[in-house]
Amino acid sequence: MKIDLNADLGEGSSSDRALLQWVSSANIACGFHAGDAQTMLQSVRWAKEFGVAIGAHPSFPDRENFGRTAMQLPPETLYAQMIYQIGALKILTESEGEKLIHVKPHGMLYNQAAAEPALADAIAQAIKAVDANLIVVGLANSESIRAATHYGLRTREEVFADRGYLKTGELVPRGQPGALIEDEALAVEQTLTMVQQGRVKSVDGEWVAVNAQTVCLHGDGAHALQFAQRLRDTFAINQIAVSSL
Repeated sequence: MKIDLNADLGEGSSSDRALLQWVSSANIACGFHAGDAQTMLQSVRWAKEFGVAIGAHPSFPDRENFGRTAMQLPPETLYAQMIYQIGALKILTESEGEKLIHVKPHGMLYNQAAAEPALADAIAQAIKAVDANLIVVGLANSESIRAATHYGLRTREEVFADRGYLKTGELVPRGQPGALIEDEALAVEQTLTMVQQGRVKSVDGEWVAVNAQTVCLHGDGAHALQFAQRLRDTFAINQIAVSSL
């Protein structure tokens, strides 16, 4: 069995470089919610150093709230913003002799696209316009995956190690009870169940089917590095190889 383990980069965390020893893919912030040209380039160089697959992490234009504000933008506006962010990181990546592999939207953009067909379509079209070979990373069973498939793009369905799930398969919104799993053992157990059994228990107590192809590891927590190592050790014990997209 094989799984991809991804983490966000360039968002201001001091553990970015250290975290790269444990993951196989990195999603680099493209400036709209965090980061700038310098941090994007530094993140690319660190990913190259550790042999980690490089991906773009575009967002709504919302630095004030770290990309977590719900927005209703015209599809053409979002389309342009996506091309702008992905294109910038693609050029920076290629300037270092590397290749951009995937795109994973950030925060509220990710969550809204998972449920809103028009938004998911605009994102998929923009990704295809930049590079039809890019892989779209989206929430398992979501509109994001449907739209990417519709436009002929490759996909990787994502699950979250430390987030709670609703019975619809969506993530529990941040700020609501059960949104974050703070018990490390429970987070590891949930991750292993999703990868091995293809299902997750929702906060409502119901089992939800998920196609776990890549696992998101949040690297900005107080014990992020410790958790990353524990997750990798658990995968190794269960003969689950960690490999990039």
